[in-house]
Amino acid sequence: MELIGEPLPGVLHLKAKRFGDDRGWFSETYNVRAMAELGIAETFVQDNQSFSKPVGTVRGLHLQLAPSAQGKLVRVLAGAIFDVAVDVRPGSASYGQWGGVTLSAEEGDLLWVPAGFAHGFCTTMPDTMVFYKVTSLYDPAADRSILWNDPDLGIRWPVTAEAATLSDKDLAAPRLSQADWTN
Repeated sequence: MELIGEPLPGVLHLKAKRFGDDRGWFSETYNVRAMAELGIAETFVQDNQSFSKPVGTVRGLHLQLAPSAQGKLVRVLAGAIFDVAVDVRPGSASYGQWGGVTLSAEEGDLLWVPAGFAHGFCTTMPDTMVFYKVTSLYDPAADRSILWNDPDLGIRWPVTAEAATLSDKDLAAPRLSQADWTN
């Protein structure tokens, strides 16, 4: 596993090595020792997968509050996304800042989003499938969302608000400044 960059402190853009021949390729996408060497010593307890048919599907910005806060290791199985993490850790020097990277099945990159960050993505290809490992089980009482296009965040999404496909939940999410951080 190779570190490509750090879009925000603690958010890691990773590259899984691929070994190819005339049949195709093989890639090790998770290895506890390699992750620990990169500073990711988390235990993953749940795997999630989403499928988004249209380009411009936005999922997020989502997070869970402590003690159910989730770290996420994200990769794309088909298609491509613009993947975003927003620092929502109170007192953090980068609070309210965002970092984004493009992840694609073709490239095989991963993004580590630690607990304390909101996470979301926008599909940039049709029929996109995203897979992510999480460090805490889903807890509906701890589930929170932040408005994907909150003007205070200034995220440069690859889709306009008019062209985006969102869930009702994501459309109704509050801005970061109005979010409820109580459990």
